[in-house]
Amino acid sequence: MTRFDLHTADTAPEGSRQLLAQTKAAWGFVPTLHATLAESPVALAAYDTLFGLVAKSTLTPVEQQVAYQAVNVFHGCEYCTAGHTFLSRKAGMAEDAVQALREGTPIADPRLQALRAFAEAVVRARGLVGDAAVDAFIAAGFTRANVLEVVTVVATKTISNYTNHLTHTPYEAFMADPSLAWTAPRNRVAAAA
Repeated sequence: MTRFDLHTADTAPEGSRQLLAQTKAAWGFVPTLHATLAESPVALAAYDTLFGLVAKSTLTPVEQQVAYQAVNVFHGCEYCTAGHTFLSRKAGMAEDAVQALREGTPIADPRLQALRAFAEAVVRARGLVGDAAVDAFIAAGFTRANVLEVVTVVATKTISNYTNHLTHTPYEAFMADPSLAWTAPRNRVAAAA
């Protein structure tokens, strides 16, 4: 199995060093995802840029996390689901919604459930959801800008989810908290066997 380095500002390719330093300044540490992505300055910059743009979107912080988690869970990304469980709680998401996202059950809040369903549909259908799905999303109180912001979330999470699958990104120390850990359904079956 090919191993991927966890880069620091000292070991990363030149094009990744400044982004790693900025990440450390903003977050207080360099997440292992960023340390892994640093192998490719282009990949790190793409993820970092998209993540920053989603934070500026017209989706609320809770709505951003709903969309992120919908994609994370759909892709079965254990690292990102754990990380965004933390970020969802930090954004003030109700715990019942946090758990519904993690377990694939409906969210009680109809607006958040509409967002989750739309984000999942976009990923599942690779964007070919059809006009009725877009119309239903708008009818739930979202905007045309939100439609495109969901696409931006999908792009952001595709970079991180796929990177984590391909490189086996190590968990962060804080992810040892049992309330954050999440096992993808494909791995639940394997563990039970």
